[in-house]
Amino acid sequence: MPTRVWRIGLVGFGNVGQGFVRILARKREELRKRYGFEFKIVGIADPIKGSVYDSEGLDPKLLVKLVDEKGHIKDYPGGRKDIDSLTICRSGDIDIVVEVTPTNIETGEPGLTHIRVALEHGKHVVTSNKGPIAVAYPELKELAERKGVMLRFEGVVLSGTPAINLALEAMAGVDITKVEGIVNGTTNFILTKMEEGMSYEEALREAQRLGYAEADPTMDVEGWDAAIKAVIIANVLMDARITIKDVEREGITKITPEDVKEALRNGQRIKLLMRVVREGGNVRASVKPERINLSHPLANVVGVTNALTFYTDHLGPVTIVGPGAGRIETGQAILSDILAIHRYHTRFR
Repeated sequence: MPTRVWRIGLVGFGNVGQGFVRILARKREELRKRYGFEFKIVGIADPIKGSVYDSEGLDPKLLVKLVDEKGHIKDYPGGRKDIDSLTICRSGDIDIVVEVTPTNIETGEPGLTHIRVALEHGKHVVTSNKGPIAVAYPELKELAERKGVMLRFEGVVLSGTPAINLALEAMAGVDITKVEGIVNGTTNFILTKMEEGMSYEEALREAQRLGYAEADPTMDVEGWDAAIKAVIIANVLMDARITIKDVEREGITKITPEDVKEALRNGQRIKLLMRVVREGGNVRASVKPERINLSHPLANVVGVTNALTFYTDHLGPVTIVGPGAGRIETGQAILSDILAIHRYHTRFR
């Protein structure tokens, strides 16, 4: 099997970046043996966790040890510390830029600038950042094609559970007419707990205690997170040109325990459903709580689990179920995209 050493730079070293590096630290030898994939982490830039750059490569096990023990990598021995994110994106020492900064769903920044600069400088880019893909996917796709590099973003919809690449690659050749699903684990957890007898407020507090919900849960409970995923699915899989303003959006904050109980009495469950539908030449998208029958393939997806059903011409409905968040899970999405780049560039050698 052809072997290639890929030089990787990370922009962002929060949960996702750390999850990815943890996988590399644990599976370096296995990745080499199974896929002929070898790597050097050349640089990391993060304004909080710290930045370090060494063209000879950084030790992933030491990076993990430092962040576990100190909460940052500022004390990494050796290497340059005077770098920023754009240094990573421009560096001639780097083949693949992993962009994993926080999401801004309105502007896509700073991730959008990072991705643009990396592509302009001939770097492959792998990201789990929803904002840039939602805001500027057609532009970024064209830029990557013009520069002869790859832009991959499996982790933007269902974390490590394959969704984007499943549709684009494994189901290549089908027409997707509709996609619907549960794409936000926080709201699904809250609704599950309400079925168990909690009030909305109690279920939200439990989600926050377990780390599923942020201190300000607006992005999740008002449906913004699911809506941005609807935009990505519409634009990437259905070649639409919609924005988040085009998504019909309603969250779960008005759902009461009585609503949940009544649905159950009628053989139904309430789920926050994301739906993207192609009708002729138009694509419409919505996110709202709906009652679905218990026989529906999404009805028994409970807790923080996510699921998507693709409605296709050749295969009929195809449903995938799996985790939709988590640092290791999203780190796996980053790894799967990088391995896809590796396969493409070594398959003919």
